[in-house]
Amino acid sequence: MDKNIIITTTDFVPGREITETIDIARGSTVRARNIGRDITAVLKAITGGEIREYTKLMAQAREQAIGRMVADAERIGADAVVNVRFTTSMVMQGSAEILAYGTAVKLK
Repeated sequence: MDKNIIITTTDFVPGREITETIDIARGSTVRARNIGRDITAVLKAITGGEIREYTKLMAQAREQAIGRMVADAERIGADAVVNVRFTTSMVMQGSAEILAYGTAVKLK
């Protein structure tokens, strides 16, 4: 499909008119820590500072969740997803879900 879906955190698309609200578009991924990252994280927790391995893991998870949200929006025929938000939750010890969601709309 590759439709170039517009994504915005606002409830409108500047310069465009929303003609129809279709549905909620959503995409998620569940990521788990691994032993290599955990060892580094423990050392960093002792010395202080950013735990770059986890920062990178979460950034990759957000991008994957956005990609899946866009695919969902394309599937339902949207031109844009407005009011995009992220949420995270622990699924089990050592793993978390990242959810990207917003309102799929048609534009004029």
